[in-house]
Amino acid sequence: MDILNALAAFLNFVFIPGLAYGAQLALGALGVTLIYGILRFSNFAHGDTMAFGTMVTIFVTWFFQSIGLTAGVLPTALLALPFGIAATALLVLATDKVVYQFYRRQKATPTILVIVSMGVMFVMNGIVRLFIGVDDQNFADGGRFLISAGDFKAATGLAEGLAIKGSQAVTVITAGLTVAVLFWFLQKTRTGKSMRAFADNEDLALLSGINPDRVVQVTWVIAAALATIAGVLYGLDKSFRPFTYFQLLLPIFAAAIVGGLGNPLGAIAGGFIIAFSEVMVTYAWKKVVTYVLPADMAPDGLLQLMGTDYKYAVSFGILILVLLFMPTGIFKGKAY
Repeated sequence: MDILNALAAFLNFVFIPGLAYGAQLALGALGVTLIYGILRFSNFAHGDTMAFGTMVTIFVTWFFQSIGLTAGVLPTALLALPFGIAATALLVLATDKVVYQFYRRQKATPTILVIVSMGVMFVMNGIVRLFIGVDDQNFADGGRFLISAGDFKAATGLAEGLAIKGSQAVTVITAGLTVAVLFWFLQKTRTGKSMRAFADNEDLALLSGINPDRVVQVTWVIAAALATIAGVLYGLDKSFRPFTYFQLLLPIFAAAIVGGLGNPLGAIAGGFIIAFSEVMVTYAWKKVVTYVLPADMAPDGLLQLMGTDYKYAVSFGILILVLLFMPTGIFKGKAY
């Protein structure tokens, strides 16, 4: 029975939160790796692109809630999500037209484009803070729990409860569907095949008659959609604050580089590696271990390797190790 209690505690505090967080990071890393693989630069504005898309979705969600339009047990934000994606797509397309297109025509180096994207990042961050402020915004509604801790205890007779939040279930399901649609698009559609060809060999793709402007536009739209979905899912699971999305840039890039920058499968794997690493290192394992060990061997300390305030240090540490010993990542992406 104690082993089952330990398992319930592990699932409740480590596995399920790590799974949801990993899905959010995977979607963010997919956007980063798509831009890197096709447009050939690291987009440091991706975190604030997530924040912008989430902000628009929140405003539309509040409007829907004010007129009584909801999605029942599901979050109303899912109804508002297409509007957030559309607004973000328009923003990044306009940014590309006004900013990035000039540097592409000048054949600017990736380093220059990275610096430019940092400028775009600060502008986007300022826009988001101007419109929605800097405080936490909680916009989640619908069913709060898929399984509550009390119901789980009553059903199983265990001392340890297991709770699955509705936002966690929505995150995993939505992320799975998004990834499936993205891979179908890249593998089966003519536009997706053109994007892959352009990423593999730009000169050969141009000789084959592929329109580079169309590839660039579609890439930005897909990246905007991935960023908005990732941002909204993260906001539903936690809460929304612009600076949080700025900080998310580190684990997202770490996920993309660990998996293999430019490799979509690597981005997904990297997202879960970073997420579970952060959760497992910052979790206080005392409760789980106490269930397993005899009473006289129960630990006095929390068995926490690192405080939650330092969770991003885990991403940074993993990132440094990968860049030093495996710069192309697990799935052999492009060297950073």
